[in-house]
Amino acid sequence: MGYFFTSESVSEGHPDKIADQISDALIDNFLAWDQDSKVAIETLVTTGQVILAGEVKSNIYLDVQKITRQVIQRIGYTKSEYMFEANSCGILSAIHEQSNEINQGVERQTKQDQGAGDQGIMFGYASNETENFMPLALDLSHRLLYELAELRRENTQITYLRPDAKAQVTLEYDENNKPLRIDTIVISTQHDDFDSDEVAMQQKIKQDLIDILIPRVQAQLKAELQPLFTDHIKYHINPTGKFVIGGPHGDTGLTGRKIIVDTYGGKGAHGGGAFSGKDPSKVDRSAAYATRHIAKNLVAAGLADEILVQISYAIGVKDPMGIYVNTYGTSKVGLSDGDIAEKIGQLFDMTPYGIETRLGLRNPIYSETAAYGHMGRTPVTVSKTFESSTGETKTVEVDLFTWEKLDYVDKVKEAFGL
Repeated sequence: MGYFFTSESVSEGHPDKIADQISDALIDNFLAWDQDSKVAIETLVTTGQVILAGEVKSNIYLDVQKITRQVIQRIGYTKSEYMFEANSCGILSAIHEQSNEINQGVERQTKQDQGAGDQGIMFGYASNETENFMPLALDLSHRLLYELAELRRENTQITYLRPDAKAQVTLEYDENNKPLRIDTIVISTQHDDFDSDEVAMQQKIKQDLIDILIPRVQAQLKAELQPLFTDHIKYHINPTGKFVIGGPHGDTGLTGRKIIVDTYGGKGAHGGGAFSGKDPSKVDRSAAYATRHIAKNLVAAGLADEILVQISYAIGVKDPMGIYVNTYGTSKVGLSDGDIAEKIGQLFDMTPYGIETRLGLRNPIYSETAAYGHMGRTPVTVSKTFESSTGETKTVEVDLFTWEKLDYVDKVKEAFGL
């Protein structure tokens, strides 16, 4: 018997995502000037106010207010009527030095022996459902909001959009886990106030999104997925009606409150730890990237159609407590999931230092992760420029989304005889 599955995403202008982007911009700036920085920063945004809190151990002093305002401006909160505006919002910093008791569990005489920055469990997941090995419902939700933001910035075909938005996609699957059709699309987008009545306004927004946004997203998909968009999709566009008050004025935002949006949209599993605002010594972040890297390369190598990888750590201990694998009965090799896990442990160095080194995580690569998902993105090399509190500038070339590289496919095939 078939079933329905739903995933959601939120835009870069959603309050929680504003907080994530500010936290990760600060991470990048610390790492750009001091790669050994230890950082854990939480951000809260509300009406006209940003509060920064957390712990830092670094050799660089940053103008955190200036960096925060730059992020808010880039997202698009540039008008006073939003009640949260880049140049006028208040910014309170309560960032202080990291506890030596935490740091002593991480740093060692040699970097190779560094311990995990925290205890916990982390999961990586991959499926051959899409070209980027991500769950389809989440991939579509991300695409809808990314294109909606593009339309907002273009400001030509649709001229009334504001930064805050959410999307949700429900797919119908058959009994063999193959998507049959899109059943429902839900989009709530903040907008300027209309002169017309509320019913006419709602009809205008709904028609614009169906006629302009949906075809742009559909055109991005490979040919076999495009027929999922039919004339029978149920659309709920701004179902509550008027959505003028949004962003931090409409809802307080916090770092780390969209961890399912950041990962797999409810597919696979999640260990509970957030990513944004944490340097890579925090295995909540680095090990989640590493397990995604493993799962994606295993599926791309043809080992299974779908794979979940779990890893666990103890704070201050470099070697993981254990590795768990679930292939959901789709394995193509004559090994148990336990045997596959054992081979993974031999193939991938899963110590914190090994992960940081393999994936280049001590570089300023995190701002780009903080909206539209940390997983399923396209690896790319970019140049980024940073400014210190004294006005000195620095340009660095970095590799983004290294955990999405398919650089272990050949090694996996050799190890498993594929």
